[in-house]
Amino acid sequence: MLWTEVSEISIELYENHPDVDPRYILFTDLHNLVINLEGFNDDPTKSNERILEAIQMNWIEELN
Repeated sequence: MLWTEVSEISIELYENHPDVDPRYILFTDLHNLVINLEGFNDDPTKSNERILEAIQMNWIEELN
C-alpha cells in the first residue's frame, strides 16, 4: 500500500484496530498505525496532514 491508497488504508485500519476510535486519534498515532500495517510499503516520510486527515475521515466512514 501507498499513502495515496487512502480507502484501502482506512479499511485495513478498521479491520485491524476495532478498538481504536478514529474520531479521537492523534495524527502521530495514526501515522504509526499506518506505517505498521502489513502490506504498507511506502516511504513513511511522505505523509502529511492532508493525507492523514483523509485516512481518518475514510476510517470514520467505515464505522458507519
